[in-house]
Amino acid sequence: MAFRDPVIDALPRHPVIIGGRREMPSGAARHAHVYPGTGTVTRELLLADADDVDHAVTAARKAFPAWRAMPGDKRRDLMFRLAALLEAKSAAFAPSLIAENGSVAMVAPYMGYDAAQKFRYFGGWCDKLHGRTIPMWGAPAHDYVSYDPYGVIGIIVPWNGPLFAATMVLAPVLAAGNCVVIKAPELAPYSVMQLVELLHEAGLPDGVVNLVTGGADVGAAMVAHPGIDKIEFIGSGTTARQVLVNAAQSLKPVGLELGGKSAVVVFDDADLMLAAKKGLTGAISSNGQGCVNGTRLLVQRGVYDRYLDLIGTMAGHVQSGDPFDPTTVLGPVISQNALDRISGMIDRGIADGGRLIAGGKRLGGDFAEGFFLPVTILADVSDDSEIARNEVFGPVLVVTPFDEEEDAIALANGTDYGLGAYVHTQNLRRAHHMARELQAGMIHVNGAGEAMQPNCPFGGFKKSGHGRLGGIEGLHEFLQPKNVWMSMAPPEGGQ
Repeated sequence: MAFRDPVIDALPRHPVIIGGRREMPSGAARHAHVYPGTGTVTRELLLADADDVDHAVTAARKAFPAWRAMPGDKRRDLMFRLAALLEAKSAAFAPSLIAENGSVAMVAPYMGYDAAQKFRYFGGWCDKLHGRTIPMWGAPAHDYVSYDPYGVIGIIVPWNGPLFAATMVLAPVLAAGNCVVIKAPELAPYSVMQLVELLHEAGLPDGVVNLVTGGADVGAAMVAHPGIDKIEFIGSGTTARQVLVNAAQSLKPVGLELGGKSAVVVFDDADLMLAAKKGLTGAISSNGQGCVNGTRLLVQRGVYDRYLDLIGTMAGHVQSGDPFDPTTVLGPVISQNALDRISGMIDRGIADGGRLIAGGKRLGGDFAEGFFLPVTILADVSDDSEIARNEVFGPVLVVTPFDEEEDAIALANGTDYGLGAYVHTQNLRRAHHMARELQAGMIHVNGAGEAMQPNCPFGGFKKSGHGRLGGIEGLHEFLQPKNVWMSMAPPEGGQ
């Protein structure tokens, strides 16, 4: 099997776009981006620095008054044009998506279509944003609430799904009338670079969206900058803590979408074939590196062995391979460091008593130069073990039996995370009871991620973050309510 390297000329080249212009970064820092499929360097990227962040903020603040004042129908039409171009160019994102983090060709073109859907959905809100009136007690008065944009939003997106995350934030931010400084991650920069270029090609006014590409120092400069009014951070809890500490110096609001350890609860009345299929596909999407992936399987004891047989057999048929091959289902993880970390967690999980059902070791042979791990399943995992409680961020599933419904609830809720949860049952009462009791922001019953549409609120409980992206809830994250009270009492002069 011959693994292809990315075609370098097909990848975007401009890591900094400020005020509609492609700029050379101010500093001298570079990052050698590595393609996870073969371990080869795609390009030495020049990275932005604090001066570039300052220039980007200046451009965004300059553009804000006109962008805010644009009538809703005009902004709606522009958002629809952006959506149409993104949909027309959806397949063109595939080289960037595959090269940056090993996304597989089977799903890469869909990500451009998904981006278009977000701009189309939130574009439809632009001419429908309105306030409300509030009845006043006592003295005659007229009171109303209106909604103002914040101003400039700083968006920090992760390497595991940069295009998905960027558009999940950009679309409501722009619809609400805000301007943007967005940081593309140095580990996976290309799709966000390409996105910003396309937004300007579609006619987005200069300065409304400004791009900087870099690492933690660039993110820190954004958080500290007084010209950024709110930060939206998508990434790890470790980095989020530092973001919050830095933002506290200026009391800047921060939205967080963080990790998860989502439970999949399979009851004995479930459609086991469906539950096994959904359990597997829901765990390995994004090469196992999705924050909402259901990787902690809780299976009722009466069907536990049958379920293990089913999902173990299915795992053996998952095709790992060249991400550019349209038949490949599972690609690589992001880096050698990630592969080593995941492998260590698997080894410790086995040492803690986990029984290896599938996978477990790095793929060799034709796969040896890349960062490939097969679908790995550990059964009989104790609920207090590291691999059962902590996010792995790889194609690794852990399976634990339970007896009663309340046991499943306790196990599912027994982590610090609360992003998603999945329930498989044919019992309607049980489905509603589980949905009420599970401590997670997104619940799927007999599904695996289907509610990822832009009109559905996306976000978690507990240490999975706060705030929401998607739906009207996501739009209001980037609007500030303003209450206006006006006296209607007659003038005291008697007129």
